[in-house]
Amino acid sequence: MPETSRQTSWSRLLDLARWPGARDIAARFAADPARPARMTWALDDLSLDLSRTSIGEAEFAALFMVAEAADLESFRARLFAGETVNGTERRAALHMALRVPEAPHLHAQANASAWEEACAYAVAERARMHRFVADVHEGRLLGATGERFDTVLNIGLGGSDLGPRFVCDALTQVQGPVLAPRFLSNVDGHAFEGIARTLDPARTLILVASKTFTTEETMTNAAAARAWLAAQLGEAAVGAHFAALSTNRQAVQAFGIAPERMFGFRDWVGGRYSVWSPIGMSVALAAGWETFAAFLAGGHAMDQHFRSAPFTENLPVLLALAGIWHRDALGAASLCILGYDERLRLLPAFLQQLEMESNGKSVALDGTPAAQPTCPVVFGAAGTDAQHSFMQLVHQGTDLVPVDFLLAAKPDHDRSDAHEILAANALAQAEALAFGRDRASVETQMREAGVDEATIAAVAPHRVFAGNRPSTLILFRRLDAFTLGRVIALYEHKVAVQGCLWGVNSFDQWGVELGKVLARGIRPLLEGRGTAACAATAASVSRLRALQAAK
Repeated sequence: MPETSRQTSWSRLLDLARWPGARDIAARFAADPARPARMTWALDDLSLDLSRTSIGEAEFAALFMVAEAADLESFRARLFAGETVNGTERRAALHMALRVPEAPHLHAQANASAWEEACAYAVAERARMHRFVADVHEGRLLGATGERFDTVLNIGLGGSDLGPRFVCDALTQVQGPVLAPRFLSNVDGHAFEGIARTLDPARTLILVASKTFTTEETMTNAAAARAWLAAQLGEAAVGAHFAALSTNRQAVQAFGIAPERMFGFRDWVGGRYSVWSPIGMSVALAAGWETFAAFLAGGHAMDQHFRSAPFTENLPVLLALAGIWHRDALGAASLCILGYDERLRLLPAFLQQLEMESNGKSVALDGTPAAQPTCPVVFGAAGTDAQHSFMQLVHQGTDLVPVDFLLAAKPDHDRSDAHEILAANALAQAEALAFGRDRASVETQMREAGVDEATIAAVAPHRVFAGNRPSTLILFRRLDAFTLGRVIALYEHKVAVQGCLWGVNSFDQWGVELGKVLARGIRPLLEGRGTAACAATAASVSRLRALQAAK
C-alpha cells in the first residue's frame, strides 16, 4: 500500500481524536440506547464488549481504513501461509500450527506447503509428548530409585517460563495437579535454594526448557539442579530425572539426557508463543493430557475465527483496533489487565511479555523510525485485589489508562455468593470508569448523609470521578482449558494485528540482546579481571566489590 495511503488513514484517525467529544463515553450511550448490543461481538460464548469505549461508527471507519492501508488482509494470509513475516530473522511465525488437531483433513485447509509441513511436524512431536506424559502418569517412567514422580520442575526463562507457569497455575487451581508444577527462571541463587527445599529428588522430574540449550541463565540453573540431584541420588540418576525441551541434540546429550527424552520445536515458534509446543510439557504433566489437548483446541478455535471471520466481526482485529484508538488517537501510554478470576492472576505478567516484547519497537519494518507510538506499558492484577492498590490512579489519576476486564459467568466452585460479589465488582469498576460521578451528585449524596456544608466544600472535589475512561469487557461461560486457549490466542492475534498496523516486526526481540552482551563483559570485572570501558559501570563494580569484601 502506498505510504501516502498510510499517512492519510492515520491523519484521518488522529483528526477524529481532536473532536471535542472524542473521549465522551456517556454521550455515546445517551445518543444510542442500543449501543451495548451493537458494540458487542462473540465467538460462541466468548464475547467482546467495546461499548464502554468512545469508539463509534466514524472511529471504526477510520480504524478500518488504517487496517486497509496497512494491508492487514494480506498480512493475515501471509501469516497462515508460512511466509517470512519475521523479516529481521528471516522466519515465519507459525505457532498456530502447534494447535492444529491431528485430523488429517484439517491440514488441507492450508494452501502452502510450509503450513502443512509445520502442522505435520507439530503433530508428530505432540504424539511423542503424549507418549512421554502417559508413561509418567501411568508409572512406566520412574525415578532412579523406582518411585513415581509427583513433581515436575520446569527450568526456563521468558516464554519458556511465563507461558507454562501461567497456564499451569490457571488450570490446576480447581482440579488439583496430577504432578505438582514448580518453576525456576531467575538465575539468582536464592530462587533455586528456595525451590530445592520443597522437593523430594527421588520423585522430581526436571524439564530444561531452552531451544538452543545455551541460554546462560537457564543452563546455570539447570547445572545447579543437576548437581543437587547427583549429590542426592548419584550421577547415574541424572538421565532418569531430566528431559529437555530443546533442539540442540549434541548439548542435550552432553548434559546427560538421552535423545528420546528431547522434545523440539522449530524456529518458526517464538519463545513467547511456545506454550503450545513441547515448552508446554509441564502443563500436560501437571494438568493432564486431556486438559492440555482442550487448551490446544481452544487456541485452534480462535485461529480459525481470526483466519476466516471478516474484520468487522473478528474479535482479535476488533480488540486490536480498540487498542490502536486508545494508544495512538487518545494517547494512552499504558494498558491495565484485570482478570476477575484468581486463576488469571498471572495473565498480566504473561501479557507483559507477549505485548511489550512483540510490539515494544521504535523502528519500522523498513528500518525507519516508527511513524506513531507503538505498544503501551502493560500491567495488572487479579480483581478484586487491584481495587485496593493501583485502581486509584486508573479512576482518578492524571493519565488515561484503558482497562481490559475478563470475567467468567460460571465459577468452578460452589460459593455463588462470592462469585456474585466478584462479578458485581467487575461490572461496577467498568461502570465507574465509563460514567464516573460529578460534583453535584457527590454533594447531594453527602447532604443526604447529614454532612455539614463546610465539610462538603472541602471534601467533595476529592470524591469526584471524571469518568470517560475506557474499558473492554471479555466475558465467557466458564474458565476451562478450552476457554483459556481461546483467550491466549485472542491476545496473540491482537498483538500481530497491531504490529501490522504500526508497521513493526512483532516476532523479533532484539531489545533483550544488548544487556546480555554487556553482561558477558562485566562478569570478568566482578572477578577482578579487566577494566570497564564505561565510567559508571567501573564505579559500580568498584563499590560492589568493596561491599563484598567488607565484614
